[in-house]
Amino acid sequence: MKIAARMPAVFLIGSCTYSCIELVWRGFTHWTMGLTGGTCFCILYNVYTRFERLSLFRKCAIGSAVITAAEFIVGCIVNLQLRWDVWDYSSLPFNLLGQICPLYTGLWFLLSLPIVGATHYLNRSLFSPKKRKRMLSWTHL
Repeated sequence: MKIAARMPAVFLIGSCTYSCIELVWRGFTHWTMGLTGGTCFCILYNVYTRFERLSLFRKCAIGSAVITAAEFIVGCIVNLQLRWDVWDYSSLPFNLLGQICPLYTGLWFLLSLPIVGATHYLNRSLFSPKKRKRMLSWTHL
């Protein structure tokens, strides 16, 4: 299966997972966070599958950078321009416009660990041509 054909499923997984993480972490979420989570997971899925041989540390560093950049862009739009007040890090040290801060960049690094694992699992199991053949085979019924 070509990587572009996988993206709707990857987006949905990232969107739902991130929304659930926010519900557990903050007790609420916002629809823009579902879009952001899905987009980040698609980007990281593409990077991690293209550069499988990167070290785990580098993958997590890339994940942290991608999520922090997305959070900054989305935050500038939804929090600063539209004034929806989805989040505000202005009380945290070394924040940038209240949208990103080192604490959450570090948390995104840690969140990238299961993202690396999920990407590997999806790529090897769910989207594997061998897995699809076995699932479609009548001999296993």
